[in-house]
Amino acid sequence: MKGHFVKGFIMIVLFSIVSGCETEGTQNEESHISIGIMLSDVGLGDQSFSDSAFNGLIRARDTLGVTFDYRELEQSGSYDQGLEELIEQEHSIIIGLGFMVKEALEEKAQQYPEQQFVLIDDISEVANIASVSFKEHEGSFLAGAAAAIASDNGTIGFVGGADVPLINKFAAGFLQGATYVDNEINVIIEYANDFGNPELGEAIAGDLIAKEADVLYAAAGLTGVGVLQEAQKETVKSIGVDSDQYFIAEDSVMTSMMKYIDEAVYQTVDSYLRDELDSEVILGLVENGVGLAPFRLVDEKRYLQEIEQIKEGIISGDIQVSQERGANE
Repeated sequence: MKGHFVKGFIMIVLFSIVSGCETEGTQNEESHISIGIMLSDVGLGDQSFSDSAFNGLIRARDTLGVTFDYRELEQSGSYDQGLEELIEQEHSIIIGLGFMVKEALEEKAQQYPEQQFVLIDDISEVANIASVSFKEHEGSFLAGAAAAIASDNGTIGFVGGADVPLINKFAAGFLQGATYVDNEINVIIEYANDFGNPELGEAIAGDLIAKEADVLYAAAGLTGVGVLQEAQKETVKSIGVDSDQYFIAEDSVMTSMMKYIDEAVYQTVDSYLRDELDSEVILGLVENGVGLAPFRLVDEKRYLQEIEQIKEGIISGDIQVSQERGANE
């Protein structure tokens, strides 16, 4: 219930921002650039993926003079309908946020070949779709290393929103980073098959903690918020995802694996304005597309030193990070 209240409050605040943005945009009509975005499945208030993308659009509005509108799955009923509504508004570019929108976005792109689309968080081969994806496995490697350093029990846990290739990149990196630090560590991997259920996240976290996992990492949207909150309740450490989630569970979240969705959205709009939109962009540690939020609740100096060495090893190529879990299990 708490999760729904928080989401509702955030949506009210963000809706107020959007209402203001349209007025501000009309004062900047020289650009005539408008952006449409179909948000990921949970939508605004997920305290993670969609909210981060929305912040990128607000920045683009304020600094680049564009206007924007958005659709949510809950609002439109389907990705297909939401995208169709954005197409009818004749936006300069239309962004599909998240791997779940890929199929619907590709269908619309083929139906409207003159419309420029952008897919963020997956890769498409359709000609009028520009793709922006991330090396989540690299950032998650750092998260896994930090979790292994922090663990007293020698057992840590990962909760994914679904057993799909994208989420498995998080799991793979987390597993490899943990075993890089401690090759005997026990890494328990679970999947919720739901990105919008904080109560389910709490239940899975409880099971992991019962198995003596003392650091939890979740890549599961609002379900992951439940994981962090349960970790705090049971006084174990946790790691957030996509944005700095410390304020969700201040007595538990030691850091977060940052996937800079806001920066990706902003740079996409900026590239379009400069007529430099690439067909495919992949953002990792080298490109500052992923990383870790500040450390809290632990010896920050020690963690920064050890994690920075690992980060430099990945960037230099001395440490190889696979997208597959494979032999690490």
